[in-house]
Amino acid sequence: MKILAFSDLHARPRSPDYVDFYAILKYIKKLKEKAKKSKPDLIICAGDMSLFEHDLEEIMQKISKIGKKILVIPGNHETPSFVRKLCSFYDNIVYINKRAVKIGDYTFVGFTGEGFLRQDPEMAKFIKKITPKIKGKKVVLVTHAPPYRTKLDKIGREYCGNKTISTFIKKNKNIVLEICGHLHENAGKEDKMNNAKLVNPGPVGKIIKL
Repeated sequence: MKILAFSDLHARPRSPDYVDFYAILKYIKKLKEKAKKSKPDLIICAGDMSLFEHDLEEIMQKISKIGKKILVIPGNHETPSFVRKLCSFYDNIVYINKRAVKIGDYTFVGFTGEGFLRQDPEMAKFIKKITPKIKGKKVVLVTHAPPYRTKLDKIGREYCGNKTISTFIKKNKNIVLEICGHLHENAGKEDKMNNAKLVNPGPVGKIIKL
């Protein structure tokens, strides 16, 4: 399976407190071109499509035109209920926050989380509920926050990721891929934990082969 993953369309390294809507549209245009060239089987968005939901309706409409089936979770800049509602308007966009969706040989598990928590009690509850259902299945985990103590969550000398995600990955060897975002500084970076490949695809997106 070939996946085109992306996250954090609102990322603006030169001016993090200001997001140009047209810059987001440029990212989406590049993703559409990448999808046309690479012909992925599936597209995954790991959250933060907007800055506090500004222009989110139009952004989602543009994302829907990238093509293929698109799995989406919200980021810390989006309200889960609003993203779920917008996803329902499109036949090719599937909301997977707190859900497990089987596509081909893989089960895709999504959870957004708060983004800045070291330990996430809400995620821990979801993990306890979902773990028996994914036993023996090849799992692709999609979260907004990165797992703790990896190349994807290290900023300077500190690790800023989520320990709940790391524990989940370490306890489940059937997780083969973890896609995340949140920390713009680490866009494009990859790492490995247990049997899982870890990827922060960033706004320009990455092709991932399973």
